Amino acid sequence: MQRRPRRNRQSQAIRNMVQENYLHLSNLIYPLFIEDGRNIKTEIKSLPGNYIFSFDKLIREIDACVKLGLNNFILFPKVKGALKDAKGSYGWDEKNFYLKAAKKIKNKFPQICLISDVALDPYNIDGHDGFVKHGKIDNDLTLPLLQKMAVAQAHAGFDMLGPSDMMDGRIAAIRTALDKNGFKETAIMSYTAKYASAYYGPFRDALDSAPIKNKDIPKDKKTYQMNPANAKEALIEATLDTQEGADYLMVKPALNYLDIISLLKNNFDLPVAAYHVSGECAMLIAACQNGWLEYEKAMPETLLSIHRAGANAILTYFAKDYAKWLKKNS
Repeated sequence: MQRRPRRNRQSQAIRNMVQENYLHLSNLIYPLFIEDGRNIKTEIKSLPGNYIFSFDKLIREIDACVKLGLNNFILFPKVKGALKDAKGSYGWDEKNFYLKAAKKIKNKFPQICLISDVALDPYNIDGHDGFVKHGKIDNDLTLPLLQKMAVAQAHAGFDMLGPSDMMDGRIAAIRTALDKNGFKETAIMSYTAKYASAYYGPFRDALDSAPIKNKDIPKDKKTYQMNPANAKEALIEATLDTQEGADYLMVKPALNYLDIISLLKNNFDLPVAAYHVSGECAMLIAACQNGWLEYEKAMPETLLSIHRAGANAILTYFAKDYAKWLKKNS
């Protein structure tokens, strides 16, 4: 035989020399959850090893991550029901604990990249990402609300905003509002191809952000999140987001949509992010807890597959564990 590919696999040194993809900590974004209060660190039952923190505990967690080499974080708020209303107005309230926390985090850790979540569902009494009117999600009435939220988050010091709502035209609306208010340097990581997936359960458990059960409003998010059967539609969304001023294109979820990650990577010049969502992580954790898989082998392989598909950045609940694994194996 003239060609023997196994020659390039015969030792670890040779395998390392010809390895095509490397996943660095700089490629990872760690999702963190915060709620108002003190001395709170509550484990998410459906996502073991992940917690909802009060600010004092969150600062310690970020410090521990930074010492491991992690510098990218996306922050999600758990908001008390009494603060929610139809418009999600607590999202831009100057008393918002989430905005206050962001400002303090950036003051303490100016070197990190802190990413926000832009959507109404944490603050909306209906649990939807958009404004509900006459039993439907009103796209155009949602946009000015997202603009207010985005400007408030930029004021708080977030480096990058993450519109996760999937409303039409929201990237242009947010970019316009940011520029008008002097935040031309604040970047936008758009949830470009966010699918109506069955894998969001633990996240919604953590933040109590699922749509409420009411026969007069949509029971799910399928009128704005994408149909899992569609791929070409992602190209439409990505084209619009690119034209409207997005700085990053995101695919969510990641593992079941590796083809979509690759599709956007091969067709657009913007960097691509992938959200390795809570349900995807929870499945692997459960398999490892049952002894069916080895976590320290399956976890890095999973993340590498997402990177190999074309993701420049991966939002994953395994980020801290990967940092520890990398340190142990370096």
